[in-house]
Amino acid sequence: MAYDAQQLLLMTQAQLDALFTNSPAGDIPDGEGHGTAIIAAGAVFNPEIAAFINHFAWQGKIFDAKTGYLKNKILPFGIAAIAAKVSKGESWFDRRECIVLDYSETSLVPGWTRDEIRMIEPGFYLGAVYFNHKRLFHFSLKF
Repeated sequence: MAYDAQQLLLMTQAQLDALFTNSPAGDIPDGEGHGTAIIAAGAVFNPEIAAFINHFAWQGKIFDAKTGYLKNKILPFGIAAIAAKVSKGESWFDRRECIVLDYSETSLVPGWTRDEIRMIEPGFYLGAVYFNHKRLFHFSLKF
């Protein structure tokens, strides 16, 4: 099945969890991934929340697979900021391999933040955001 961000925005938490669990880690992406925040999984207003966040706060991530780092694109201007170290590791959700985006050594503000992503199809990743080991929400990245 081919996925897009709009489909993910309509999925429930359980459907997103199953998709994440059943997907491989995939290769560490390289380049710019367009991001979509999935804050209220399964809620009718989720697409509007995602559009608001995408316009005003977060547009995606820019990966440099060679160096193992990334920067987030933030604010209405798409400024590259808030770095993370990228590597493969064990998921906090299901203990299976995923791509870990670790902010603990690279950023002061989100130092307790960690993202995990898995490839749901070539060039398209589903991720989860954790704060202090608690999962907050999902997001997608389209390359």
